Amino acid sequence: MTGITLETARNTALLAAGGLALFAIVSAWIVKAIISKLLTIAVLGGLALIVWTQRASLDDCADRVKATLQAGATDDTTCTFFGRDVTIRAPRGGD
Repeated sequence: MTGITLETARNTALLAAGGLALFAIVSAWIVKAIISKLLTIAVLGGLALIVWTQRASLDDCADRVKATLQAGATDDTTCTFFGRDVTIRAPRGGD
């Protein structure tokens, strides 16, 4: 049975520590890239969802404006878009 010398153990430990440090750096870089991509997807997905939910609000607003104009009324229509009131002016005779 062959024994291991102190020099061999020290060199093996040094190589293992260096290899593990390199692996840690590469792993951190890969995880950073993956997390960045996932975070970007989450933010863009959230924005897309917010805009999609406002689409229904815009459709309702357009229907109200259309109904007002078809009725011949000259009243302004107020709609809500992203929590803010937006006034849609109806065309008036001299405008």
